[in-house]
Amino acid sequence: MERFRYLNFMVCYELILNITLLTVNMLIPLIVLALFFDFLNGLHDSSNIVSTVISSRALKPRTTLILTAIGEFIGPFLFGVAVAKTVGKDLLLTEFITLEIMIAALAGAIIWNLVTWYMGIPSSSSHALIGGLLGAAISAKGLVVVQAPGLIKILIVLLISPILGLLAGYVITKLVFFLSKSATPKVNNLFKRMQIATSFGLAISHGANDAQKTMGVITLALFVANEINTFIVPTWVIIASATAIAIGTSFGGWRLIHTLGGRIIKVRPVHGFSAQIGGASVILTAALFGGPVSTTQVMSSSIMGAGAAERVNMVRWQVAQDLMIAWVLTIPISGFVAALSYITINFFSS
Repeated sequence: MERFRYLNFMVCYELILNITLLTVNMLIPLIVLALFFDFLNGLHDSSNIVSTVISSRALKPRTTLILTAIGEFIGPFLFGVAVAKTVGKDLLLTEFITLEIMIAALAGAIIWNLVTWYMGIPSSSSHALIGGLLGAAISAKGLVVVQAPGLIKILIVLLISPILGLLAGYVITKLVFFLSKSATPKVNNLFKRMQIATSFGLAISHGANDAQKTMGVITLALFVANEINTFIVPTWVIIASATAIAIGTSFGGWRLIHTLGGRIIKVRPVHGFSAQIGGASVILTAALFGGPVSTTQVMSSSIMGAGAAERVNMVRWQVAQDLMIAWVLTIPISGFVAALSYITINFFSS
C-alpha cells in the first residue's frame, strides 16, 4: 500500500513538474516576444514623435532620437499603469486565456507591424495588438472570451482620440498664429527651440501609454502561468518594457518619418510645435484614464489639424485617406494573422 502511494506521488510529482517546465518554457519565449513587440512599437512609432522636429530642422536626427528614447524610458514610471490593466485585464476573460493564445496574439501584431514598417505605412501598433489578442482568443475560445465593456471602452478611445488630435492640432495652431500675428519671421527660431521641450514631453506621454500595453501583456502572461496571484504589474516588467520601447525608438523608423514629416503637410516649426502639444495632451490624458490610444493616429491627425489651421488645401488629403485605410484594416488583418498563428501552434502542439 505504501509503495502504491509512493508511486502515485511520484507520478503526480512528475506530471506537475512537466506541466511547470512546459509553462516556464513557453513563458520565457512569450516574454521575449512581448519585448520584441515593444521594441518594434518604439521603432514603428518613433516617427510620430520625431518627424516634425526633424522635418522642421529643429534638431539633428540622431540627437532627436536619443532625446526621444530618454523620454520614452521615463514615461512609464511617471503616470501609473492604468493602460496596462485595461489591455491585460479588461479586454479578455483571463480564465480562458492560455500562453498559446498570447503567443499567437503577439505573432499577429508583430507580423503586421513588420509589414507596415517595411512599406512605410504608419499604422497603429495599438490596433495591431488589440486585433491580435481578439483574433487569437476568439479563434481559440469563441466570442465568450471577450469582455464587452472593456472592448467597447477600447474601441471608443481608439475612435475618438484621432478626432481629438485633429481638433487639438487645429485649435492650438490657430491660437499660436493669433498670438504671434505681429511677430517677425524670426519667431520660427523660437518655435524650433520650443520644439525640443514639446518633443520630449510627447516622448514621455508616448512611453507612458504605449509601453504599458506590453506591460499588460506580460503581466497577463505571468497571471495565466500562476507566477503572480493578482494582476499587479511587477517593477521588473515596467523596467523591461520601458527599456525595450526606448531602444526601439533610438533606432528610428526612417520610412515612417518621411511619411509623417513631409507627405501629409510641409512641416514648419510652428506646425511641429502645435502638433506636438496637441498630440501629447491627448495621449497623456488617455494614459491617465487607462485609454490605450494609437499614437500614430493621434499624431497624424494632429499634424493634419495643424496644417488645416493654416489652410485646408495645405494637407495632402489623399495621403491622409491612405493612412485611414491602413488604420481600418489593422485590427481585422492582425486578428486574422493571430488566428492563423493560433491554429498553427495548436496543430503542432497537439
